[in-house]
Amino acid sequence: MINFAKAKFIKSAQTYSQKPEKNLKEIVFVGKSNVGKSSLINALVKNKGLAKTSSKPGYTKLLNYFEIDEKFYLVDAPGYGYTASGGKLLDSFSKMMETYFENPSLAGVVFIVDSRHKLSKDDVDFYNYIVEKDVPFLLVASKIDKLNQSEKAAMKKHITQDLKIPQFIPISTVKNIGIEELRSQISKLINE
Repeated sequence: MINFAKAKFIKSAQTYSQKPEKNLKEIVFVGKSNVGKSSLINALVKNKGLAKTSSKPGYTKLLNYFEIDEKFYLVDAPGYGYTASGGKLLDSFSKMMETYFENPSLAGVVFIVDSRHKLSKDDVDFYNYIVEKDVPFLLVASKIDKLNQSEKAAMKKHITQDLKIPQFIPISTVKNIGIEELRSQISKLINE
């Protein structure tokens, strides 16, 4: 059983080659800028201040490694899309992630999309990339608490049709929806 609350920040890295020395399995959190990656990590570990968050897109610029229960790393990756200043992040994200996905310690991806918006071309492109790389992944729809019932149904239909994924995990870090299920699925990815 993994104690997700036993979490600590280890380091930030510009590239995979600068990863921590301790060789542990890794679960990387990926999604558009401002989709809630850092907030989700904080909810998983029950520590609102562990991963730094911002309301401005493009705040996370490095790979941030958090050791969980001395068993594996949660890795907070920069988002793709746009920064608060309007600059496009996809190119720098792509360069960083190309080397990262050659990582033999990568046990899985938590791919986060914003439930309030239709999937963007960048979302679909990244989905196709992880499928092509044959990396295990969990699809998470964040900010589910902001939708009414009909919006939830439309979002589910949109995700399952566009990505042809039969299931995903609806998440709200504010109302603690889906957090326990995500902990359980991450535990399965790292065989705990």
